[in-house]
Amino acid sequence: MNENVEIVFVLQGLNDSLANRQIFFALTLMSYLFTISVNLTLILTVCVDKALHQPMYIFMCNLCFTGICGASSFYLKLLLDLLADAHVITYPGCLMQMFFIYAYVFCQLTSLTVMAYDRYLAICQPLHYWALMTVQKVALLLLLTWCLSLLETAVGLVLIARLPICSHHMTRIFCTSWEVVKLSCSDTIANNLYGVMIMFLHLVQIVVILVSYVHLIRTAARSQTDRRKFAQTCLPHLVSLLVFSASLLFEMLYSRYGRGSMPPLQNGLAAEFLVVPPIVNPIIYGMNLQQIRTRIRLQFTFKRS
Repeated sequence: MNENVEIVFVLQGLNDSLANRQIFFALTLMSYLFTISVNLTLILTVCVDKALHQPMYIFMCNLCFTGICGASSFYLKLLLDLLADAHVITYPGCLMQMFFIYAYVFCQLTSLTVMAYDRYLAICQPLHYWALMTVQKVALLLLLTWCLSLLETAVGLVLIARLPICSHHMTRIFCTSWEVVKLSCSDTIANNLYGVMIMFLHLVQIVVILVSYVHLIRTAARSQTDRRKFAQTCLPHLVSLLVFSASLLFEMLYSRYGRGSMPPLQNGLAAEFLVVPPIVNPIIYGMNLQQIRTRIRLQFTFKRS
């Protein structure tokens, strides 16, 4: 690690975008500000209204907060690079960016798993929901979500930090573990084993989500009330899960196999998991959940009056 501290990586993903940097900067800044505003609007709406202090909305706020962290880790560095002549990042800065990006990824996946479990209890076991999903249980689930995500991230970064770096050029617009590992000139078996373990852990989470939805669909098919509750509270979660999973899968496939003739477009699409879910999540929840939608409408109506 000490030998790598002075290393500066060159991010080559923006080289083809220099001619239109003002346009890219304006679009990037607007996208970032919009992402922050929609997430903060939803979080503040839940915080202000005591009627929304329920497990589902608390978990939703946690999802939005992680979205802000993930988007900020990407957008802030990109905005600086669009203003600079040299697109570089120090080795400690690269590790810091990866820390926030992967903490966001792991926390999103774990949060979506917790939210699926919450919906399973609310719809499949409504009579026992408040006995099972207590304030202490909600706090414990949030604590486990963050502790597990930060532990996963920390272990991965420790394994990366021990690797000697033999090249300083990245083809991306942000740091990823796979890009740094490819620049190493030593054995990466431990990193590969870590990757397999992480994949297995999150496959278990996906199985938990699938099992939850099997029970949810069976329960929703029994009555009109359950179908309405499923449509209002589970469809936003399902959309968030599909959008995030598809975005993350694209990034993983591109990192390992993506080499083409349109690097700017490919780099932009590879960053989709940091751009699209943080925007989609608050919008889909705000539009589909009646209590959230009504509260936001009342807030804007009150401000205008």
